Amino acid sequence: MSVVCLSVYLSVCLSVCVFLSVLCLTASCQSISDSQRLFSIAVSRVQHLHLLAQRLFSDFESSLQTEEQRQLNKIFLQDFCNSDYIISPIDKHETQRSSVLKLLSISYRLVDSWEYPSRALAPGSAPRNQISPKLSELKTGILLLIGANQDGAELFPDSSAFQLAPYGNYYQSLGGDESMRRTYELLACFKKDMHKVETYLTVAKCRLSPEANCTL
Repeated sequence: MSVVCLSVYLSVCLSVCVFLSVLCLTASCQSISDSQRLFSIAVSRVQHLHLLAQRLFSDFESSLQTEEQRQLNKIFLQDFCNSDYIISPIDKHETQRSSVLKLLSISYRLVDSWEYPSRALAPGSAPRNQISPKLSELKTGILLLIGANQDGAELFPDSSAFQLAPYGNYYQSLGGDESMRRTYELLACFKKDMHKVETYLTVAKCRLSPEANCTL
């Protein structure tokens, strides 16, 4: 092969490699852009749910007497939320070290754990009736994100292992102090869990921007 032919050959190969690299980069950017859009929607939805949870809890607390608030808060601090059985990061440092897929997985389980208890979050008012459908929308969005980030890995090898028992007596008709305590615990736990999911999704979304500061 002559020097001229070799030069032309190398030039063509270089052009093809550059073209393929551009295609790969474009596809990668498109994939990241789609994930960012899905993350933005999911974060927006959970932020709305967290604000709604804060509002409902604050409204309920304001309807109580000072002594009732003190006693219920004392009892709640000694109790556990049903979702506490879902293993999750113990602090912000562990959250930041967790993979995107792990944060999505935990978020999904937390949201899923409220599928039935959310129906008992003092139904009746318009804002409270929004909770169940918005949780369903959020769960669907998180599943889409999991599918886009799991790379074929089986995320829930044994889904039955993550089925939690319902909140003790949330479906029963209770009277007096027990009903008040149940409502307080449900609203407090819901607010706590939505804050967790908001944190996990925000950190996971930030991971798509390597130059971003994801410090909590």
